[in-house]
Amino acid sequence: MPDFSTTYLGLSLSSPLVPSPSPLTSKLDNLKRLEDAGAGAVVLSSLFEEQINHESRSLDFYLSHGAESYAEALSYFPAQRSFRLGPEQYLELIRKATQALDIPVIASLNGVSSGGWVQRAPQADWIKYARLMEQAGANALELNLYFIPTDTNLLGETVEDMYADLLIDVKHTITIPLAMKISPYFSALPNMCRRLVRAGADGLVLFNRFYQPDLDIENLEVVPHLHLSTSDELRLPLRWIAILYGRINADLALTTGVHTAQDAIKGLMAGATVVQMASALLIHGIDHLATVRADMARWMEEHEYESVEQMRGCLSQKSVPFPAAFERAQYVKIVGTLEPTAAA
Repeated sequence: MPDFSTTYLGLSLSSPLVPSPSPLTSKLDNLKRLEDAGAGAVVLSSLFEEQINHESRSLDFYLSHGAESYAEALSYFPAQRSFRLGPEQYLELIRKATQALDIPVIASLNGVSSGGWVQRAPQADWIKYARLMEQAGANALELNLYFIPTDTNLLGETVEDMYADLLIDVKHTITIPLAMKISPYFSALPNMCRRLVRAGADGLVLFNRFYQPDLDIENLEVVPHLHLSTSDELRLPLRWIAILYGRINADLALTTGVHTAQDAIKGLMAGATVVQMASALLIHGIDHLATVRADMARWMEEHEYESVEQMRGCLSQKSVPFPAAFERAQYVKIVGTLEPTAAA
């Protein structure tokens, strides 16, 4: 049997398969089942800034005007009546999970505003929950940030400063490891990743999957649509992890598009320390995690890999014979193969 053990954020994991934030990771019974299915750690569903900072009337607005913006908002953000975990309930889940599970429990804090950046005021209240999560027993924290810069006067440099400042603010409140979950929408992503690591990130989670709104042309409305990921979406984080591997001093977690054992193996070979799963488990059920692990073990045995560490990074940019394949050369090659499906 291949050795699946790895180390992520300084934590010893029995497997690189980690369920990412979703409604599945908001219930203790599900967390126990995920551990039994072979999860190396679990990332709890996020506690959102809006839950902490706004009173009920304001909260109703946020819940109804961004109901399905985040992948993990599947069941409890569309309407307040299905809201499951308030701040105190969330802290209680951490306490119970760390007592009941033998695998690391990673809390998730999801926000964007900083008292110093937005309001020129003292530290935002939601940031203080990072310490409360640590005090509740969380083994690490995943800080999930996603900001849509709609102001035409807002510079990209200002947005990058905001991300780094928020990370520093949160890092100063805790002693447990911190992973930063970000989107791919930076003009110079490798530089931004290096900056976040220098600001204190122990790991980077690539990428935050933000749901885009759709337009209802009959009712003239902007409507949220929920689409779970597919394996095709693996390519974006796969490419950037392969490029970043060995270039920044932090663990890399791949999320979005991991549905099969082949997807997970690709992520590890690109250089990921762990691969995170949500959509596949929501589609196929918790037991699918055990299937993926068993399929990985079978593939590794067939290809004579003794451990996940042995395969890590073997297909990263710095390890492959043609590194330019991860850059413009691959684009040129693919475009050159396009053929029309019918005569013009």
